[in-house]
Amino acid sequence: MNTLLLAWRYLWSRPLGALLNLLLLSLGLASITFLILVGVQLSRAFDRDLAGIDVVVGAKGSPMQLILSGVLHIDVPPGNVPLSAVKALAQNPLVAQLIPISLGDNFAGYRIVGTSHAYLDHYAAKLAQGQVWDAPMQVVLGATVARQLGATLGQTFVGSHGLGAGGHLHGDNPYTVVGILAPGGSVLDRLILTDTASVWKVHEDYTAVDEEDRKVMEDEREITMALVKYKTPMAALSFPRYVNTSTEMQAAAPALEVTRLLHMLGLGTDVLRAFAGVLLLTAGLSVFIALWSAVRERRADLALLRMLGAPPRKVAALLLSEALWLGLLAAVLGLLLGQGFAALLAWMLALDNSLLIGGMVWPVALWVVPALALGVSLLSALLPTFAAYRVSVLELLQTR
Repeated sequence: MNTLLLAWRYLWSRPLGALLNLLLLSLGLASITFLILVGVQLSRAFDRDLAGIDVVVGAKGSPMQLILSGVLHIDVPPGNVPLSAVKALAQNPLVAQLIPISLGDNFAGYRIVGTSHAYLDHYAAKLAQGQVWDAPMQVVLGATVARQLGATLGQTFVGSHGLGAGGHLHGDNPYTVVGILAPGGSVLDRLILTDTASVWKVHEDYTAVDEEDRKVMEDEREITMALVKYKTPMAALSFPRYVNTSTEMQAAAPALEVTRLLHMLGLGTDVLRAFAGVLLLTAGLSVFIALWSAVRERRADLALLRMLGAPPRKVAALLLSEALWLGLLAAVLGLLLGQGFAALLAWMLALDNSLLIGGMVWPVALWVVPALALGVSLLSALLPTFAAYRVSVLELLQTR
């Protein structure tokens, strides 16, 4: 304990240098913490929300846009597809399940999604209150939506056109809240779910001129996309090609598109990772220079310790302890800063109800941060420690 206390006092005997070393090391560790947190949580979100969905069928355009809009709900869809074409697709012998998705409106920035009960079953959603819709214009709120809006059962509201707040209000067709989902950590938490017929009714009532026009619109009904599950994995070889070449729709494989997305994101994370590496390298060199200078500046102290009977290993332990103190402080500060950056990102993403990312979590991969902090500190201290261990008392006294 005397060694640790003395090392602590030695560390702060040069406060400006100690703070600089601590700042450099902490910023590098904070960058690594942030990258680990965001990477792990993005992977979990993708794995959770894409699980069990083999392909997404929708309007021709960008396949990645189709995945981001229809599965993760963080983009706008490329368009709509005829309901008749989707029904024909559901009869394909390779299709085990087809879940319709209809987009177009929102309430307070939260998307209103027309779908079927199969969408709830797919994510094993559980009700916290109320029941599932059994008629048009009834909605079930995701847990995040209900919490943020303070919504209760029986409450009514009207949606606005578009996927972002500020569109035209469909005041003639109010929705009624009949259920609230329990938190599940999936994309459903931030959605307002209703029957597909609700979406048709809202838009047909708004645009239909007369009954004849309404009849035409009913015959030409569309949905935004369909989430498809195969009967057999072998369908992945032929089904997307069939959709892309034989229909006016396109099929996008979530696994393929998310891999592309992560690759593009990886270019940015590589830059941040390189920046964190430069900071750590700079911090390590700074710690090395500080400890090497400390050995030279403290020769009188070291000589006194050796004359009082302190063995060489005691002197070496003193410098190692000083480096360990620095590494421990940097690890704590770096973890807190990294968690704070991730929490800030979560707050910013929450403004548009995006991916569920946040701070204050501890994935297993995060243990690399304190290990890295102590490793850099100890490596930086090895040469100064060895120099202090090898120096003789006579040499110390002569240089004094």
